[in-house]
Amino acid sequence: MITSSSNGQIKEILQLNARGRLRKEKGLFTAEGVKLFREAPPELRKKVFVSDSFENEHKELLAGISYEVVEDRVFGRMCDTRTPQGILTVLRMPSYEREELLGAAYNGGKNGDAAGEEHSGRARTPLVLVLEDLQDPGNVGTILRTAEGAGVTGVILSGRCADIFQPKAIRSTMGSIFRVPFRTEENLPEAVEWLKSCGVRTCAAHLRGTVSYEKADYTEGTAFFIGNEGNGLSDTLTEACDCLVRIPMEGRVESLNAAVAAAVLMYTAHMQRHL
Repeated sequence: MITSSSNGQIKEILQLNARGRLRKEKGLFTAEGVKLFREAPPELRKKVFVSDSFENEHKELLAGISYEVVEDRVFGRMCDTRTPQGILTVLRMPSYEREELLGAAYNGGKNGDAAGEEHSGRARTPLVLVLEDLQDPGNVGTILRTAEGAGVTGVILSGRCADIFQPKAIRSTMGSIFRVPFRTEENLPEAVEWLKSCGVRTCAAHLRGTVSYEKADYTEGTAFFIGNEGNGLSDTLTEACDCLVRIPMEGRVESLNAAVAAAVLMYTAHMQRHL
C-alpha cells in the first residue's frame, strides 16, 4: 500500500493531472471514477489506483485486474475532484486517422463503439465538428459527449483548444472520449481543406448568417464550426465556410454558450437525417 504523497507514482499522477505537455510527451492521461474505469477499453489501461476503503467495498469490480492500493488520505491528494470515488485509472491516449473522422470504414471496436451504433462496419454520412480555440475544458468535454449522442462521426480540435485530456474535460465526456473519433490539428485551415476535398460541406452559426439554422440542409456530409467562447469563429474559418446560418436570439442575448450552440446544430442534423 502507498502511504506517502512523496511516492514517485503519486508524484507522476499529480504531474499528469496538472501538465498538458507531460501528458502529451508520455501519451498518458488520468480518469477518475467508476464509470470511466468501466468504460475505458482494457487495452488502453496502463495502471489502476484505488483507495484502501474502495478496495474493501468493491472486491467484485476489481476481480481479475492488477491495481495499486493507496491510503485514503494520500488518494484524496492525487485526485482532481473534491470528493474522489476511490478509483483512478492511468490510460494511454486513443488515436485516430483522419479518415476515421468521416465515419467511413468505421471499425467498431478499435477504441469502442462510436455514436451508439452497432458494430455493422458500414459507412455513415460524415457529420464532423471543428472546434477552434475553445478554452473551457468543460465545454470541450461536453461537446464530445453530446457529439456521441447526436451521431457525430468525428471531432477536429485546433492546436489551441483546451486539452481534451485535461481531467475536467475527461470527466465531462462521461466516457465518450473512448468512443468518438477525434484529432488535434495544428494547421486547422489545411484540415478544413481536406474536409472539403472529401465532399464535406462546411457550416457555422454566425452573426452574419442569413439563413435560419433549421432551414439549411445537413443531410449530406457536413462539418459544423464552433469558435472560441469569447471571440467566436476566426475570419479565416468564417471565410472558409460554405454556409453561415443564424440561431435566433430573444431578449438581449447575443449568442449561446459554445457547447449549447454545438448541440443545437448537431441535433438539427440528427433530426434531418432520421426523418
